[in-house]
Amino acid sequence: MRTETEHTIFLKDYAPSPYRISAVELDFKIAVESTRVRALLTVEPREDTEPGTPLVLDGDELSLSSIAIDGAPLVLSAYATDANGLTVIEPPLRKFVLETEVMLTPETNTRLMGLYRSSGTWCTQCEPEGFRRITYYLDRPDNLAVFKTTITADLVVAPVLLSNGNLVSKGDAGDGMHFAVWEDPHPKPAYLFALVAGDLGSITDSFTTASGKPVDLAIYCEHGKQDQCHWAMDSLKRSMAWDERRFGREYDLDIFNIVAVSDFNFGAMENKGLNIFNDKLVFAQPETATDANYAGIERVIAHEYFHNWTGNRITCRDWFQLCLKEGLTVYRDQEFSSDERSRPVQRIHDVQTLRAAQFPEDGGPLAHAPRPDHYKEINNFYTTTVYEKGAEVVRMLATLLGEAGFRKGMDLYFERHDGEATTIEAFLDVFADANGVNLDQFKTWYLQAGTPQVTVTDSYDAASQTYTLTLSQKTEPTPGQKEKSTLTIPVKFGLIGPNGSPMSWSAVSGGTVRDDLIVLDTDSATLTFSGVANRPVPSLFRGFSAPVQVHSSRSQADNLFLAQHDSDPFNRWEALQDVSLALLIAAIGGTPWSAAALDGLRAAMDETLASGTLDHAFKALALDVPDASLIAQKIGKDVDPARVHAVRAEFTKALFGPLAGQLEAAYHGLASAEAYLPDTAQSGRRSLRNQLLSLLVEAAGNGPAVAAKQYAEATNMTDRFAALAITGVHWTAEAQALLADFHTRFAAGDPLVLDKWLSVNARAEDDGVIERMRAILADPAFPRNNPNRLRSLMGAFAMNNPLQFARADGAGFRFVCEFVKDVDGRNPQVAARVLTGFRIWPMLEPQRRDAARAALISLQETAGLSRNTADILGRMLAG
Repeated sequence: MRTETEHTIFLKDYAPSPYRISAVELDFKIAVESTRVRALLTVEPREDTEPGTPLVLDGDELSLSSIAIDGAPLVLSAYATDANGLTVIEPPLRKFVLETEVMLTPETNTRLMGLYRSSGTWCTQCEPEGFRRITYYLDRPDNLAVFKTTITADLVVAPVLLSNGNLVSKGDAGDGMHFAVWEDPHPKPAYLFALVAGDLGSITDSFTTASGKPVDLAIYCEHGKQDQCHWAMDSLKRSMAWDERRFGREYDLDIFNIVAVSDFNFGAMENKGLNIFNDKLVFAQPETATDANYAGIERVIAHEYFHNWTGNRITCRDWFQLCLKEGLTVYRDQEFSSDERSRPVQRIHDVQTLRAAQFPEDGGPLAHAPRPDHYKEINNFYTTTVYEKGAEVVRMLATLLGEAGFRKGMDLYFERHDGEATTIEAFLDVFADANGVNLDQFKTWYLQAGTPQVTVTDSYDAASQTYTLTLSQKTEPTPGQKEKSTLTIPVKFGLIGPNGSPMSWSAVSGGTVRDDLIVLDTDSATLTFSGVANRPVPSLFRGFSAPVQVHSSRSQADNLFLAQHDSDPFNRWEALQDVSLALLIAAIGGTPWSAAALDGLRAAMDETLASGTLDHAFKALALDVPDASLIAQKIGKDVDPARVHAVRAEFTKALFGPLAGQLEAAYHGLASAEAYLPDTAQSGRRSLRNQLLSLLVEAAGNGPAVAAKQYAEATNMTDRFAALAITGVHWTAEAQALLADFHTRFAAGDPLVLDKWLSVNARAEDDGVIERMRAILADPAFPRNNPNRLRSLMGAFAMNNPLQFARADGAGFRFVCEFVKDVDGRNPQVAARVLTGFRIWPMLEPQRRDAARAALISLQETAGLSRNTADILGRMLAG
């Protein structure tokens, strides 16, 4: 068993620290062997602090060289250090300056938290608890201080010295050294501290705010990669302009810097004025990046920039409030992407992400509320529940209040809480106050885990011309939450008449209906619409207005009617998905689809493909067959992934095989010799063409040859990688040769392209995949400490290859557990994240369940597991 002491943190135990740090001066002397950090902390007791109350500062793997108060060294009996920090036993009960000096060894910091070295560049990652690995501090988000940072380093080894805020001075420090001094005038928590020192190239630009203030922009990266940073710079400038237009938020410093590094546990970090990015979310050029990469860079650049106000200027009081900054900022970046691209397509993509990752989390052993009430390891709560479900909660708030009401609330939020560390309650209070509404029941969304189940029944009385709609809600028990409260659920809706036009009604009773919005705030509501001339088909949860699972007895005919006539693009797409899911789930359960049912769906697909009004990207989504993970999620229990895979493959071939001629003609008709652009029009055309290629490979005899030809002739990475991925995942006869060619020609010299190659290897559906992955991991050239490489291989396998991960013989489970055991000592965050792939195990059929449990129990018996991994493992088995 593990030897590390477990400790659970509870929200109910929150209390301000007895002391606060108001100002910080840091002095870094960086050298290859080690780094000296001198910290001057201005400390003052709070008004109610009792005399003799010790000052307890956090610290992790620090080596204390000296300590003094107001310049006077402390005797040994005046302080104590241990593995968790520094205690000053009886500090003065007045304002004083605590001076400490510690020594760090960034070169050996494989955890990539605190100060570490990535490909020769020193950089930091402090969220959530990395600053305590740099110096002793009140490493908690409610301590806000102004920072002044001096960095001294070798001029040749590290000519670039960066930190938060504005550069106030720089110069020669003698003996081949130089220095830079940075000041951030905005008080911030320590998790937003950042430092970068290294030999880096850069691109520069500028932005003028709406009030006329010039801002210098720069993106730093390894030399030779500057030409791959221009899309990121363009995305940054568009983000800055959008935030001014949409939310009235201007940037507040003279400088905004981004640094791309190759070793990073996260996607990016919003450090004030100095964002540090995983280089995969900065670098883009047509030869190496796909359309999805370009869109991802645009989104994450925006996300981190938007944090300047929703996360930095207003931050979290404690880590239980993480959803306050992350859910709100994800909502903002989704809105930005929707405005920059196709709003319907973006909405579908966002919901697909939610269903693929968050719904399984909410329905499995790792379920937790968007604002949890306890945790053992906060790193394990950077989850899709906090981010994506948190964004859906904000979206529901915007739906309930309307655009103007939501903006009033946001304006008051910025006005009331600027410069504060605050809470979910305070966030909701501003919307309640700004709009004169009560949001007490709505708050339950933040406090309750689980995906609500909404059951829909309806009837029509032609004689009285009344339409009756009943909506019922229920949330199933989740780990630690057996009892569930009733939620406020916004249901955007419309009624569609027999001719496909919207229907009106003269009156409605039985619940709250405002224009096109039903507010379901009781366990069940029966709404009666009067003056409805004909039986309508209801279009419910338009735009996915709430993160719920809908259970309805709506017929295939009604679904196909909605797919043809609904004015809401999301529900048109959803209707086709529902038809496919119903046929697939019935077939998996032993009831084969009828020829008539398949013919009806095929006709709808053919009509979708031929439409002259639908955009290409929407067509690509509409033609997609629900994936195996979504099918398994809908089945819910005793899932056999092999049967799901086999039935889905048979269904796809039966549905699209007769359309092979149309598919291939449309595929060739979408070919283009245009120079590559990552814009909406071109990326939409490519997405449809590559969706058609996937269907040809799955349903037509010549599909693999068409894919191999596209791979060979592609002029951009989007098309080449699509052909490779389709070929590799389905493991056609051409797969091995194409993977070998791709590795030699493209991946061997570019780590980010190597990630693409690794992910295809991991998602291959053939039985040889595990042995091939073992060979990759055993290759001495494989970068075993790089998070991107590890996630691209093992994360893709555990999360995106249920057929082989959940093999009946348990080999996939054992393989992942062996990996976790190996990596845990070097990088606990990567190990724990890969382990979350096991969240599906309770829904599997008994043989696979037993195999998964055995693998997890075997891993649990390993001595010395990190807190990160032990926490996930314990919750996985307990759930």
